[in-house]
Amino acid sequence: MSALARAMSKFRLAVVQLHVTNVKADNLSRARRLIQEAAGQGSQVVLLPECFNSPYGTSFFPEYAERIPGESSRMLSEAAKENKVYLVGGSIPEEDGGKLYNSCLVFSPDGELMLKHRKIHLFDIDVPGKIRFQESETLSPGSSLSMFETPFCKVGVGICYDMRFAELAQLYSQKGCQLLVYPGAFNMTTGPAHWELLQRGRAVDNQVYVATASPARDEAASYVAWGHSTVVNPWGEVISKAGSEEAVVYADIDLQYLADVRQQIPITAQRRVDLYSVSAVCDA
Repeated sequence: MSALARAMSKFRLAVVQLHVTNVKADNLSRARRLIQEAAGQGSQVVLLPECFNSPYGTSFFPEYAERIPGESSRMLSEAAKENKVYLVGGSIPEEDGGKLYNSCLVFSPDGELMLKHRKIHLFDIDVPGKIRFQESETLSPGSSLSMFETPFCKVGVGICYDMRFAELAQLYSQKGCQLLVYPGAFNMTTGPAHWELLQRGRAVDNQVYVATASPARDEAASYVAWGHSTVVNPWGEVISKAGSEEAVVYADIDLQYLADVRQQIPITAQRRVDLYSVSAVCDA
């Protein structure tokens, strides 16, 4: 392997677990500061949490929603350019054509918008005695897969509930993604039960790195996020994890290690495509 190839086979990922308040300007300012902090630690890719500019809740989405470009997307573009990082901007409530979406914006190191992923699977659940939540009361679903290229690897994007759908991760892997990122806000019921389990499952199933970014936990909020932003390697090991408070956690992504895992357990070559397959109905 050449020196350049070796250099490009590793990169630093930062996951920002942000304390989100009711004041949008404060959320944007704090996110900007933590992006700068992450870049100062050598990060080349930075991931923010779901609804990083807004409290999470159906009553908040209409109030905090923005058109794109808007206040939040301008900050993300500027922060990516100032810090020369690939910035996965968590998600924000987006207004477009009279509809609201939960949207993730990805910016390049020159501040250009590379990608907009609208949450595909809306979080409509009812766990009796614990939690009921219906995103579809205010949000509309996205309708496409979302991937972007970096000099290091291809990255697949989902938002929170998207992570529960194994088919999406498998399609991203089939299309060459080696890192999957999920800004997410699991709660105090689903978080301890499934947050880490799902990440490790997606990583092992597809032999990819998986990273999740949650808001920090705020016990006074109407929706209490679990926190514990995490990075999992292709062997299914947790290699970086936050607690419940605001923090930035780091992981050095090693694509040669990923290749080694795939060579040792070659499930891609061993799939019985004569018996089963997963395919996309529409292209990314």
